[in-house]
Amino acid sequence: MKILYVEDNPDNIYMLSRRLKKKGFEIIIAGDGQEGIDMAKEERPDLILMDLSLPTMDGWTATEKIKGMDEIKEIPIIALSAHAMPEHRDRALKAGCSDYDTKPVDIKRLLGKIGQYIEVPS
Repeated sequence: MKILYVEDNPDNIYMLSRRLKKKGFEIIIAGDGQEGIDMAKEERPDLILMDLSLPTMDGWTATEKIKGMDEIKEIPIIALSAHAMPEHRDRALKAGCSDYDTKPVDIKRLLGKIGQYIEVPS
């Protein structure tokens, strides 16, 4: 199972990608929203983890653009954000995200959410 992780913070990338690789996922990284769109089209991941506060193009906009493209619109997207306010969650879901989780990431909770959309390797 391949996950595209769209994130610009090197510490977050290191911590979460390492933990997800240990669980058996293949992780590919995009550093901003536009790169996330390009990699989603090129790599066709099984799921996207989308940070919302990104340089160049934010995660809300990138999600809207992905959901507007027939060839990749079915890929589930889980928003990840340090913004824990209900309006941020609502905005992410309105943009097309399948789910929303907060940072710092609780890996068990996130794996539960991932498992609702794709198979979690055992």
